[in-house]
Amino acid sequence: MKIAVTYENGNVFQHFGRTQSFKIYEVEDKQIVSSEVIGNDGAGHEALADVLRTRGIDVLICGGLGEGAKAALAAAGVEVISGAQGDADEAVRAYLNGTLESQGVNCDHHDHEENHGCGDGCGEDCGSDCGGCPHHMPAIEGPNVGKLCKVHYKGTFNDGTQFDSSYDRGEPLEFICGVGQMIHGFDKAVAVMTVGETVNVHLMPAEAYGEYNPDLLITAEISKMRGSEKLNVGDQVALRNPRGQRFPVTVTEKTDTTITFDANHEMAGKELNFRIELVSAE
Repeated sequence: MKIAVTYENGNVFQHFGRTQSFKIYEVEDKQIVSSEVIGNDGAGHEALADVLRTRGIDVLICGGLGEGAKAALAAAGVEVISGAQGDADEAVRAYLNGTLESQGVNCDHHDHEENHGCGDGCGEDCGSDCGGCPHHMPAIEGPNVGKLCKVHYKGTFNDGTQFDSSYDRGEPLEFICGVGQMIHGFDKAVAVMTVGETVNVHLMPAEAYGEYNPDLLITAEISKMRGSEKLNVGDQVALRNPRGQRFPVTVTEKTDTTITFDANHEMAGKELNFRIELVSAE
């Protein structure tokens, strides 16, 4: 069995039609035996179904996707598990264990999202103030662009607090350099590194997850959002914009009649520090 996951920075990317890469898993007897990261071959939306079909994919795990993509995937014989979030490897394990359900909490929201096309994965027509969006950042150049890179890294805030580390997980992160799978500053640093080199980089929000944008706070009436009455402050769900694309949000406030979501990335507005070690570039 082959399972594909829409992939970005170790996590399930939330927009099937805009994913730049997939992580492909070979599975035998409900156990992962190998995995690799591939690019999307320049395809988009329904054309991505052909990319998966030609690679013999049986199951796709993703965040959200539109009706056209669903139909194309069904025609290609690919089972779709949508609504997944978080770590890609964990999502596959949950599917194999029978604990990953398709769709999850489904909030339909059509009245307040005209200016919220960015979310976590940006549409090309978003405003240039979204920050960190690959469509509005300078092209990355360097000898590693287009290569499958493996890196070990440690990420810290300015006060020294660690927020992530591949060393702690015991395996390097792998991604295709320069195609938007990583935040811009991280990608740019790796693009010019040599194998075995270690660098320290300090990223301002514009090259990380963007500045915090108060316009990405969305307040709606609970009575008009199916499923929202079950949500609590701190819950993470996916909303749908008028184009049918899903984007992740966090519930930040709830009253008897309204609910407020924050579509900013949880790292928005933060300066980040990375110690990066390039393990390989092929």
